[in-house]
Amino acid sequence: MLFWVVILLIGVQRLIELRIAKRNEKKVLNQGGYEVGQRHYKYMVLLHLSFFLSLICEVTIFEKGASSIFPLLLFLFFLTQLGRIWVIYSLGMFWNTKILILPANQIRAKGPYKFMKHPNYFIVTIEFILIPLLFDAYYTATIFTLLNALVLSVRIPIEEKALQVHTEYQQNVGGRTVRLLGFMRTLKKD
Repeated sequence: MLFWVVILLIGVQRLIELRIAKRNEKKVLNQGGYEVGQRHYKYMVLLHLSFFLSLICEVTIFEKGASSIFPLLLFLFFLTQLGRIWVIYSLGMFWNTKILILPANQIRAKGPYKFMKHPNYFIVTIEFILIPLLFDAYYTATIFTLLNALVLSVRIPIEEKALQVHTEYQQNVGGRTVRLLGFMRTLKKD
């Protein structure tokens, strides 16, 4: 029962996010924006749908229950959701599941983007690990973490290239790398 409650809550959250993304897409397109990377987007959607199908199959077929460290994993999952909300709030109308470019827009590093170049992808990667581990679904955690890395190895370069239309991108965001708790310094590209 706990498994289905978690799946239902995550499903509802994802549907809300898709509504936000659709609303934001309309705003960006109405202001002269355009979409980039349409060819790989269907694979991202397929990845996320198959992740949940795999998780459901692994947990139900192998009769998995909640992990022995479920409370800790759930706490970490809630932290990722706070990060997700921070990302969505920081990007405002520019947050989307698609790569949308509005050339006239100025890019500024806000929120988690002050510390990390692609925090949304970092959060999704952590989710691909944490959600299955909540129910000891090790196969799903392993396979989809690897598949996600493959998809991101295509998506991130496309997004980076598309953002080059913004002349201030390299200055304000482009040289940023992961910087957590001040242990790593921001690197500038030469």
